[in-house]
Amino acid sequence: MASSSYSEDLTCSVCLSLFTEPVMLLCGHSFCRECITTSLSSQQCCPQCRSEVSMEKTSLTTNHALKSLAERVKEKERIKKESGTDSQVNDWLCSEHEEKLKLFCVTDQQFVCLICRDGEKHEGHKFKPVREAAESLKKEFQAFLQTVSVEISAVEKRAKTQNEEITKTKEKSHKLMSQISRQFQEMHEFLRKREAEIKNELKLKENEEVKKMNKSANEIGTVLSGNKKIEEKMKSALKITNSERFLKMCTEGNSVLKTKSYFQQKAKKLPVINSCLSMGVYESHLQFFVWKEMLQVIKPKPEQLSLSSKSPDGIVSNDGRSFRSACQQCKTYQSQLSNPNNRYHCGHQIRTVNNIPTLTYNKPPQLQYNTQPPIQYNTQPPTALSKDQFISGQHYWEVHVEQMNSWKLGLQYYFMRYNGGRYTISKNNVEKNATFTGNIKKLGIYLNCFTKELSFYDADNMKLIETITYQLSDPVAAYFHIENTADQFPLTVCWY
Repeated sequence: MASSSYSEDLTCSVCLSLFTEPVMLLCGHSFCRECITTSLSSQQCCPQCRSEVSMEKTSLTTNHALKSLAERVKEKERIKKESGTDSQVNDWLCSEHEEKLKLFCVTDQQFVCLICRDGEKHEGHKFKPVREAAESLKKEFQAFLQTVSVEISAVEKRAKTQNEEITKTKEKSHKLMSQISRQFQEMHEFLRKREAEIKNELKLKENEEVKKMNKSANEIGTVLSGNKKIEEKMKSALKITNSERFLKMCTEGNSVLKTKSYFQQKAKKLPVINSCLSMGVYESHLQFFVWKEMLQVIKPKPEQLSLSSKSPDGIVSNDGRSFRSACQQCKTYQSQLSNPNNRYHCGHQIRTVNNIPTLTYNKPPQLQYNTQPPIQYNTQPPTALSKDQFISGQHYWEVHVEQMNSWKLGLQYYFMRYNGGRYTISKNNVEKNATFTGNIKKLGIYLNCFTKELSFYDADNMKLIETITYQLSDPVAAYFHIENTADQFPLTVCWY
């Protein structure tokens, strides 16, 4: 913009802009030719001082002095606008020496003049001509731009991958939503079908019971009707005061005397059918029994693991379901057998009492013993693995642990541990306390081979205890470990 000292003198009071072909009226005020022509066409007076202006006597002659000054100011403003600053020219002069800034100090990253270069302030610094410094910096920018472009491509690729993962997650969520709805629908259909069957059974029993009772009620009604007729005849006879008529009524035809002779007291002999309608267990334990029935149709079921062990101090049951530590008595007995291939065939047996595996002891049969002294065993914590190995899919199994004082369950190197009333989670030899508090009777273990996640549950209420990830790439097997060899109760896989 023009300086305030003369900007007002070069500004038209009509359009408030710098003069364009200015003209001056007789009153001495100047306006743009177009502005004053338009103004005088509507009112014949000066727009500024309101002096009368006669169009016949007034000649609108261009004021060349004002025009020249206005054009100079416009040109300066154009240059300032293009340069972006009022002090563009001064910026290229050294503020200290008023010399042109011809050099660029690479060390301080600033423009300097020739006098600055030789001064103490820039002693030992590296200098370049402005053009050379600009070219060098452009090359650096170009190299950096390539790096940025590569980084942008990498970020775009990651963004694309992330968006694909978001899409996959949404698709998987939709698929799981449909799967959940389908599985619940199957359970609902099963429950509705069983509800209808049980109600129908109840209705059939009701009809059968009511039919018997209706038959008895009919018999009772027949007897009751006959007795009431006898009662009416007797009452009618007793109302007759004339002796001759009374005797005649009692003896003639279907007389009262004949009716009296036929009457029998049948009330005590009439059968009354008591209600014995019963649905058995469905009256008190319907939900439990239907749940047990539902287990037969639920898929998938928990894994029915079969165990094997190479530990000399561990015993696997015949069905492969239970695993326990061999006691010293078992080992001594084994060492005395004439046939050492009979592995720990001692009197300890695992029996199920109230759905809980329990260890009992029977006296072993009389066998021929070796005369050699018993073999001395080194006690080692026994370990067992499942015969089935897992490399894909999702798997779940449950283990009875209520009677055990110490155990490790899960995968080898990745397991949940219980010892001395304390639960811990071990991940590749790194242990941390479990957040669970309480007493676990059945431990549920969920293995997701796709996400490589291992989860532990309190199987009685399906409460999640902890989820960890594992890094094993080979097929994995369920891991059973008994730390305390004096613990004689078994770890038993739940089979449903």
